[in-house]
Amino acid sequence: MSSSEKVIAFLRTLQQHICTELEQADGSATFIVDEWQSTLGTGVTRVLKDGAVFEQAGVNFSHVKGDTMPASATAHRPELAGAAFEAMGVSLVIHPKNPYVPTSHANVRCFFAYPKDGSEPVWWFGGGFDLTPFYPFIGDVQHWHEVASLLCEPFGDDVYAEHKQWCDDYFFLKHRNETRGVGGLFFDDLNQWDFHTCFKYIQAVGLGFTDAYIPIVNKRKNTAYGERERQFQLYRRGRYVEFNLVWDRGTHFGLHSGGRTESILMSMPPLVRFEYQYQPEAGSPEAKLNDYLRPRDWLNEKV
Repeated sequence: MSSSEKVIAFLRTLQQHICTELEQADGSATFIVDEWQSTLGTGVTRVLKDGAVFEQAGVNFSHVKGDTMPASATAHRPELAGAAFEAMGVSLVIHPKNPYVPTSHANVRCFFAYPKDGSEPVWWFGGGFDLTPFYPFIGDVQHWHEVASLLCEPFGDDVYAEHKQWCDDYFFLKHRNETRGVGGLFFDDLNQWDFHTCFKYIQAVGLGFTDAYIPIVNKRKNTAYGERERQFQLYRRGRYVEFNLVWDRGTHFGLHSGGRTESILMSMPPLVRFEYQYQPEAGSPEAKLNDYLRPRDWLNEKV
């Protein structure tokens, strides 16, 4: 089995694992399965809609190839301009119904580039997971980061700190001067270790997502809420839309490479609202979120 085949086999298993865990947490809805094929490759998009817990959850697997790397993928690797490529990954975004359950995103991916001069393929991995609460709880945020820290430990003492910082920097809305949420892990162009070690790391990240997220879902999914919380949730979802369309490299790569638009934009929330110059009332639960939208050393915060 080739290296790319091993990665694909894991990604397919990971997609099924995450969908099963989410279905169990929801308790009422199941994922529809949409197998697709395009000029670039194949994939499976799984979407859960109108569940008891999840308003919409999408978990996408894709495997695409192309004769020429898109410009968005070679911005940091100009020597690969014009190279053929192969990309595979699992990406997901979860939009819960209850405003007290955070929105979450995760992905793991692998790229192979095949230089025009016939030299050895160039490979790298990327991925991570991040959490976007609307009504945050410090205990939930610490649990999220504890899982992230523990899964990083076997790969080096500095990995968590480096990939947490990368996440804080990447998921930052420059035009709003705020982070998208409370961070997690993010990494790209990962190839400083041998292939086997890098592959083991994305396996740990992919499988660690449900360890980090599902306990928070189960803890908050039955919290009572009203129209005020719902409206605030819809307003804050607007930030998610802004980031994905303006800043996200994965969205840009998918659209610029001719990927399947419906699967790429499954990350969009089903309902969202925008309000001109909205400001939460000082001292309100909604205003509390502002203190979370900046990088912090979550593991050492006092509960």
